[in-house]
Amino acid sequence: MEKKPEHVLSRGQIVLMAACTGLIVANIYYCQPLILPISKEFGVAKEKAGNITVLTQIGYALGLLFLVPLGDMLERKKQILFTTLTAVLSLILAAKSTSLLMLEIASFLIGFTSVIPQLILPLAAHLAAPEKRGKVVGSIMSGLLVGILLSRTLSGWVGVWMGWRSMFWIAAGITASLLLLMRVLLPHSKPHYTGSYSSLMQSLLTLVKEQPLLREASAINALAFGAFSMFWTAMVLHLSSEPFNYNSDTIGMFGLAAAAGALIAPLIGGSADKRNPRVPIGYGIMVIACSYLLFLIFPHTLAVLIVGIVILDLGIQAIHVSNQSRIYALLPQARNRLNTVFMTVSFIGTSLGSAVGLIVWSAAGWTGVCLAGIVLMVLAFIIYAITYKKALDPIL
Repeated sequence: MEKKPEHVLSRGQIVLMAACTGLIVANIYYCQPLILPISKEFGVAKEKAGNITVLTQIGYALGLLFLVPLGDMLERKKQILFTTLTAVLSLILAAKSTSLLMLEIASFLIGFTSVIPQLILPLAAHLAAPEKRGKVVGSIMSGLLVGILLSRTLSGWVGVWMGWRSMFWIAAGITASLLLLMRVLLPHSKPHYTGSYSSLMQSLLTLVKEQPLLREASAINALAFGAFSMFWTAMVLHLSSEPFNYNSDTIGMFGLAAAAGALIAPLIGGSADKRNPRVPIGYGIMVIACSYLLFLIFPHTLAVLIVGIVILDLGIQAIHVSNQSRIYALLPQARNRLNTVFMTVSFIGTSLGSAVGLIVWSAAGWTGVCLAGIVLMVLAFIIYAITYKKALDPIL
């Protein structure tokens, strides 16, 4: 039986954690609507400038792999504060970039150091009562998802009216302010792992080998994140082309449509506490496939595009929150390492989704992107169906 947490999270601390995850994860998405002004300043094609989104996500994936496992070994609050400080410095470097290469390096570092949400989530899961863990994770995930989605709206507006560099300065200021708040208000926690860093990293492979549920959840999440990232990367190119010809501020406004669906995350998490969390994963796969089908059939209809964005967001939340609740229930003493495997694989999918989106856009335009998104969801459903009878969860 799982031990009770040594500290009970207050509502205020849960709100703080949700705000911090949302505002810090936004750091890795501010660059997406800024591709156009960045390409103009440095005199490169927008597809080349789009590489900064891929590098940011690669940095995030590597940060997940090498930094997040330390949360099982180090005191989590200290690690969160130090990593946040390095994120502030990385954002300042981006704001002061004098070349595209310098910005690409800064983008990688922003991704690498903006893994704080994935340190906060295991901390919250560790401190939450077992019967409320899904709801707590869902509440914090709603903050994270709102941050991801509204980051594009904010950066699109700032990019047009204040310049793309201003967005990174603003992000540095926000992150520095959060650092001060977390220093005062975040609770401490006791690490459980007493081995070396090398043995800690080797244990990741052991978890992958011994936990089939972790493998299944990670693979499905990677495909879903890939489809999600591919859409938002290609959408900038789609909406900046004929017949739309939108600027970055207008493109950023589409993040508002997706943010409207983020409020459902706590409901999904609460549902995962009461019933089999595998159920909403299957629905999420089908919902994302349906959104891409709408994008394919109605490529130039704004109302349909907005509806598709909302249901795309609902689908990704259903998959991600449910999968995260499942893996946190496996081994309480290894939550950071479980989260490392899960989120590293997920963001490898995100990085590949962005890269594939740029390649498919160049080769086959919006139609190719939509078909690629549907293919990813077909693959996710195949994995879901194959593991249906083998799942460790109760039979549906």
